[in-house]
Amino acid sequence: MRLRQRSANDVDHKGAMERLHSTGPELDRKFWVALALYAILAGLVWFTVGEGEILVHGRPVDIRLVPLVVIGGLALRTVLARQAEKIRRGGDRGAGDAGENPAPRS
Repeated sequence: MRLRQRSANDVDHKGAMERLHSTGPELDRKFWVALALYAILAGLVWFTVGEGEILVHGRPVDIRLVPLVVIGGLALRTVLARQAEKIRRGGDRGAGDAGENPAPRS
């Protein structure tokens, strides 16, 4: 009985690891969904945070900008992570780009 439980746990673990390491079109889809959610969140911040100012290093700053800067930083981190993953994987292999195998010039 314990042998069956271990093998079922191994299968669950393997499936979870495969979902964490997305590649190709699935990774691109997740990237665009993440950027869309950041944009929605930024819109919600803009329309829900009241108008006002806070002092930052002695200068008045619109209070709406503080969470927008944080969300922008997260979006930048997401873009950089995607670019790093593309570099690690060697570009867009399998995407059928003309840049992979250029046609010989005559």
